[in-house]
Amino acid sequence: MTALVAALVSGPAIAQTQDIVIGQVAPLSGVLADTGREMVLGGQIYFDYINAKGGIKGRRIKHVVKDDGYQVEKTVALTQELLDKDNAVALFGYAGTGNIGQLLQDGVLAKANVALIAPYTGSETLRSPFNPYIFHLRAGYADETRVMVDYFVNNGMKRIAVMYQDDAFGKAGLAGIEVALKQQGLKAVALGNYPKNTDDVAQAVKTIAAADPQAIALISVNKSSAAFIRQYRATGKSPLMFNISVVNAQALARISGAEMVRGVAITQVVPYPFSDVIPVVKEYQALLKQYGPKDAKPSYTSFEEFLGAKVLVEGLKRSKTISREGLMAALVSLNFDTGGFQVTFEPKNRVGSSFVDITVIGRDGKLMR
Repeated sequence: MTALVAALVSGPAIAQTQDIVIGQVAPLSGVLADTGREMVLGGQIYFDYINAKGGIKGRRIKHVVKDDGYQVEKTVALTQELLDKDNAVALFGYAGTGNIGQLLQDGVLAKANVALIAPYTGSETLRSPFNPYIFHLRAGYADETRVMVDYFVNNGMKRIAVMYQDDAFGKAGLAGIEVALKQQGLKAVALGNYPKNTDDVAQAVKTIAAADPQAIALISVNKSSAAFIRQYRATGKSPLMFNISVVNAQALARISGAEMVRGVAITQVVPYPFSDVIPVVKEYQALLKQYGPKDAKPSYTSFEEFLGAKVLVEGLKRSKTISREGLMAALVSLNFDTGGFQVTFEPKNRVGSSFVDITVIGRDGKLMR
């Protein structure tokens, strides 16, 4: 397996005989490190598989990964390196609503005319107003939060609170919850937040516990979610907690203990990766075993980026020329069955799927459907 973090490669404009550079900026350190490593792994195993089969049109994929620690300014700087020094044909598997939003605001993607494929975010701010550069595999946070609220209400829970990260990501999820609640004639009984890149949730716990909700929607990442669940359980209250898809159940269980997070529900935006009923899941499990570390286990996060890698490779195969422009042109009209999970892009639609599922953390931190 190639190294997860590749060395920088500088040189002239991309030639057809060179490797195809796919650039990824991911949070390999900081509060989202567990997620970042899984994101990189999902893409890496598929790229390794393609290279073992001879690459694409005789050219190998070079997966260049840089660590931004989930920090916006690093995301921008490292992306510029990928484009200017590494000559990346495409960008892949980024994390962070605010991080990616800054790339749009600074015009980084537009100036390079480069596609960013399979970002690990469902924020509507990256989808509307329409921009042609970001190709989303996952359903949006509005879809996920609507499913959450519908579940609460259908099960008799109308006193609903929200715990969210105080940044673009958290506010995007909060907005989705508030819209879904309004459609049900409801308002949140309490709101609590915490600063990005911390697990400082004590005030959020205090604020929400005072309102004694029946259910809590968490728009939060692994460490902050685990801290909130642990501290809230310590109050003696036991509302249903429902987290958004960006968290990893195994990470939550490792941080706070499996029994502490048992019963927490999580929305998911790709199919269940722990059985091999769907062909693409069977393929993912086989390649994870063949090309991943010996201790690698299936996860929603790595599976999502595996799907993203499949879509990216399919776009490259269909490109008339392997270039930024050629890939963009191929992706714009892509209608691709990955093996039981359909991804469709159109000239004015860059959201490839609206799939949302519900899972619950069971014994030993394992997810159940």
